[in-house]
Amino acid sequence: MTAIKKYLAEFLGTMILVVFGCGVAIATSADVLTTAVAFGLVIVAMAYSIGSISGCHINPAVSIAMLCSGKMSFKDFIGYVCAQCLGAIAGAAILGLIFGFGCSFGANDAIAQTTGGRFLSLGVEVMLTAVFVFAILGVTSKKSDFSRISGIVIGFTLILVHLLGIGLTGTSVNPARSLGPAIFAGGTALSNIWIFIVGPLAGGILAAIAWRFLAGKEEQ
Repeated sequence: MTAIKKYLAEFLGTMILVVFGCGVAIATSADVLTTAVAFGLVIVAMAYSIGSISGCHINPAVSIAMLCSGKMSFKDFIGYVCAQCLGAIAGAAILGLIFGFGCSFGANDAIAQTTGGRFLSLGVEVMLTAVFVFAILGVTSKKSDFSRISGIVIGFTLILVHLLGIGLTGTSVNPARSLGPAIFAGGTALSNIWIFIVGPLAGGILAAIAWRFLAGKEEQ
């Protein structure tokens, strides 16, 4: 599979994630269960459509975990992240065309606009992302018994972390998913975007370290 095809798959997958995940959040006023299920179902759909092309990361936090686990090159990591971010921006632009450019875009924001609230939000995102990425590493490992249903397992794990996180930060666990909407939403969503870049990336790295330690190199 050529690199261009992999990057294009990541672009399209991330765009679809933002359009349908954030779109449902906008349409339902961020109803917790409905939004959580929407994000999970998008992951399931994308896993079984582009998984064989790019691995369906559609998330820089997943890509950085794969980089740390030795499952992708640094060149591909950069290509994936660029494609994911561009896809998220395109997805947010589509949401603007559908709902109007004054909508919320499903953007993430801090628990409270205080220093303590921002760092609490950062901690929440690290924790949620670590759980999500840890599950991905487990079900996609060489000795996993869940390879055929890995997309479903990953989708349900994303639902799980959204159920807790939506009422706190809106749940990012994905820097690209947060960046695209924040660019169009502006305001505190954009000024606090560092939370939703640093937190998920740190969570992805922690998950990779934990999985490598617990599973051992032969299980990777």
